[in-house]
Amino acid sequence: MSIVSFDHQAALQLEDGAASLTLVPQFGGRLMRWDVAGLPVLQWPAAADWSKPGRIRGGNPLLFPFVGRHFVDGKPGSWRATDGNTYAMDTHGFARNLPFTSELEEDGRAVRLVLSDTPQTHAEYPFSFQFETLYRLDGTALEVEFVTRNTGTTPLPYYPGHHFYFALPVEQRATTTLTLPLHRTQVQLPDGSLSATQAGAPAYRLDDPALIDRFHVLEAPGLARLTTPALGAHPARTITLALDRPGSAPWYAVTTWTEQPDSPFYCVEPWLGLPNAIHHGQGLRWLAAGQTEYAALRLTVEN
Repeated sequence: MSIVSFDHQAALQLEDGAASLTLVPQFGGRLMRWDVAGLPVLQWPAAADWSKPGRIRGGNPLLFPFVGRHFVDGKPGSWRATDGNTYAMDTHGFARNLPFTSELEEDGRAVRLVLSDTPQTHAEYPFSFQFETLYRLDGTALEVEFVTRNTGTTPLPYYPGHHFYFALPVEQRATTTLTLPLHRTQVQLPDGSLSATQAGAPAYRLDDPALIDRFHVLEAPGLARLTTPALGAHPARTITLALDRPGSAPWYAVTTWTEQPDSPFYCVEPWLGLPNAIHHGQGLRWLAAGQTEYAALRLTVEN
């Protein structure tokens, strides 16, 4: 591991053969870049606004303790605990805006990022926890693990997720397909409730506007795959997300999103639950006092 300057910040860099990772633990534990064979797998913007790290469109923001937007009485920006108390919380939780500590694994190909509760987090989420993310390079593959520990004395609700900004030239969006395991689809309605479910398709084309902010609720674990044929100067690529890792908590959904029709990225986001799950229960997970839970996936790239 080395310390490099990337986008005007001190960053950690790990390398394994033709692959490298660039991370900034001090800014939400953000994975900024993952490069394979000299090409970026994850998009990073040319001029990031470091005053608002959680809003940067790139890399992989860590979403914890909850994913998405939360609503109380139809109004966004807060959630209600089982004791009736209401707490403010920004979209996707607070982790992506807070500093993590980092620990290099012994083999030098993995880094563990750690976030623990503080008085600041208790104002939004009154629980004691330790949330870890492990990134491990394995050639052209990337193994990612969440480890969540309840270090308190009361049950802890949680449902974290990933927000991978996969680099995708806009010229290739119409020819790129996403295939998913058996699933049904839902969206979040303006009051925070969920739509009725619909049967999912085996594959989707990424220029389909109906994919924006769509939850693909998995009925079975398996593989999600982005397949991009070559187009002009842009090479072909297949990115596979293995969501069926042994011992992992079940990934509840894969969410698809991009910002604009010409954005140079497309997000494919494995989540352990759905937005507002603390109220409707879809994907809501509870950890008993002292309990630890693990959620893993493996990403591979073929250029």
